[in-house]
Amino acid sequence: MKAEKIKEAVLIIVSFVIGGVLTFVIIGGEDLVSSNSNTSSGLTCSAADCTKVVVDESGISEAVKKVYDGVLMVRNYQNNEVASTGTGFVYKIEGDTAYVITNQHVVDGADRVTLITSNDEEVEGEVLGGDSYVDIAVIRIKNVDGLVALQLGNSENASLGDLVFTIGSPLGYEYRGSVSTGHLAGKDRMVSVSTDNSSSSDWVMKVLQTDAAINPGNSGGPLMNTNGEVIGVISMKFVQTEVEGMGFAIPIEYVNSKIETLEKGESIEWPLLGVSMLNVSDAKNSYRYNFNIPNDIDSGVVIASIENGTGAADSDLREGDIITAINGEEVADSAYLRYELYKYSVGDTIEVTYIRDGKEHTTKVVLSKSE
Repeated sequence: MKAEKIKEAVLIIVSFVIGGVLTFVIIGGEDLVSSNSNTSSGLTCSAADCTKVVVDESGISEAVKKVYDGVLMVRNYQNNEVASTGTGFVYKIEGDTAYVITNQHVVDGADRVTLITSNDEEVEGEVLGGDSYVDIAVIRIKNVDGLVALQLGNSENASLGDLVFTIGSPLGYEYRGSVSTGHLAGKDRMVSVSTDNSSSSDWVMKVLQTDAAINPGNSGGPLMNTNGEVIGVISMKFVQTEVEGMGFAIPIEYVNSKIETLEKGESIEWPLLGVSMLNVSDAKNSYRYNFNIPNDIDSGVVIASIENGTGAADSDLREGDIITAINGEEVADSAYLRYELYKYSVGDTIEVTYIRDGKEHTTKVVLSKSE
C-alpha cells in the first residue's frame, strides 16, 4: 500500500514537470528564443514614411545601404587649389536639382565648391547661403544618377545610449565614404566655440554628443539613428591628447529652423542689443579700460560702449555696467550672452539684469536689427 502511494506521488510530480515543459514551449519558448537571438528591431521611426531597419548580427549594414548614396564629399577650392574638405548630405531632391547640407566652416572662404558622389562623380556646387553661428550652409547641385535624399528625423526622441552612426570623408579623398558607429553620449551639451577662427570663444552651441569616431573631414556629415534618419549634423570634436571619442553634432531641429532661409539665399537676421562688450575676466586684467568691477563679481559682461540708435541706447544701460542675465537666464560671458540673445527676434523686448556700483538693476531693451 505504501509503495503504491509513493508510485502515485511520483507519477503526479512527473506529470507536473512534463506539463510545465509543454506550457513553456508553447507559450514562452518563442519569447525566449527571440530574446536570445542576435536580431532586434531598429529605433522607432521619426518620419511618417520612414522604413524601419532591422539591426542584426551584420550590424547596421542595411541602414548604411539605405543612405550611402546621399552622403557626399565636399571640396573647398581657393585660388584654384583644394583648401579644405568636408562632408555633406542630400536632404531634398526636386527634379534635376538636389540640395545639400554641410557646415559653414567647410565652405567658408571658397571661390568654388565641388561635391563627390558615392559613384566618384565630381559635380559643381553653388553655395546658396550659410551662417557661422548656426554653422550650416546649403549647397545646390544638379541631380545626378544614384543620388538619394536622406530623411530628417528627430533628436528629441533619441535616448542616451542609442546606437548612432555617421558617414563622412575623414582626412580627405582617400577615406571618403567611411562609416563609423557609436552611441548618443549626451544631449543639450553647451560648448563654447569661435565663429571667426580666433582663440577666444564668441558663441555657445547646444549640441548632441557622440562617441562615434569623428575626424577632420567628417564636418557637415549626418549623424543618424539605426533607421538612417538624420538626427544631427556633425560639427566638431574635442581635440586634445588626453581626450578621446567626444564628437558633437548640431540637433536637426535647430538646423531645420534655419534651412528655408539659407536655401533662399537670405541671411539669418540676428537681433542686436547695441553694445560692445568685454568679459568680466578680461576687463579685470585690461589696462585699456578702468571699470569699477567689485571683487566678488567673477562672471558677466562689461559694457564697453553703447551704439547710438539701438535698443540699448534707449534703455537704462550705461557704459561700465555689468550684464549678468537676460530674461532671468545667467550669462557667464559674451558667448553665453550671445546665445541667450539669439533666442529672440528683432523687435522683441527683453529684460536685462545688470550691476552698477555694486547694486543689481533691471531694464527693458527692445532688440534692434543688425546692419
